[in-house]
Amino acid sequence: MIVKKAYAKINLGLDVLGRRDDGYHIVKMIMQTVDLHDVLTFEKRDDGQIVFESGSDKIPNDESNLVWKVAKLLKDKYNASFGVTMTLEKNIPVAAGMAGGSTDAAAAFIALNELWSLNLSTKDLCDDAVALGADIPYCIIGGTALAEGIGEELTILPDMPECKIVIAKPAIDVSTGWVYKTLDSKEIEDHPDIDGMIEAIKKGSLSGITEKMGNVLQTVTVPEYPVISDIKNIMNENGAMEAMMSGSGPTVFGIFDSEEKARRAYDAIKESSLAPELHMSAPINPNKI
Repeated sequence: MIVKKAYAKINLGLDVLGRRDDGYHIVKMIMQTVDLHDVLTFEKRDDGQIVFESGSDKIPNDESNLVWKVAKLLKDKYNASFGVTMTLEKNIPVAAGMAGGSTDAAAAFIALNELWSLNLSTKDLCDDAVALGADIPYCIIGGTALAEGIGEELTILPDMPECKIVIAKPAIDVSTGWVYKTLDSKEIEDHPDIDGMIEAIKKGSLSGITEKMGNVLQTVTVPEYPVISDIKNIMNENGAMEAMMSGSGPTVFGIFDSEEKARRAYDAIKESSLAPELHMSAPINPNKI
């Protein structure tokens, strides 16, 4: 039996540069792992069957689940004779812009490589993973990274400086497909300075990072769901260096330079009842834990 933690991500910066003929968008993003995580358990089966179980009614337990698809892909491609029972304890908000499904899939790639003795390299896993989702290779690697192409071209960056992060998801779900489709009909006027953020990360400047934060998808999601702005405002009024939507939303995260400020913002959001899913978190590099 193998137990793996699947860590959530936030986007410190997210820019969209265009769209390919196959429909995938060309992106330039700064990805960051945070310590909020799901827990997955993998137990080898002798009967060759793939079984997936979760305790969440928001997550399918059948062949449509990404974790199940990972097991199927690896079993078929590498002729694994064993099966597996996979159990998920869900803590990352669902449909939240935090790569919850992708990070669970990444944990499955890593765990099944070990459980089934496939002896695949990290590069092998990432090459296989991109067929199931553009965020999965990043989730396999984790830490602080520049993601380009459709998200699969990764450049590892120095670790983000220590800070506190408040994560708040309002009681709405947002379709990533809808956000990108709507974005295609708009002209992007304000592109975040991703290169400037990379320099701030290399200098270890938390204020430099927060000054460069930006997410072009906010131009789509925020006007449709004003509660996102309401949560951002509460974070900023209570000491956030900056607050922003992660991914396609609706989750909002705020970066704080002290635990005291983060706790104040957390309590204010909790009192507002705008975000039933609320977490205190911090940036991490899973490879250094």
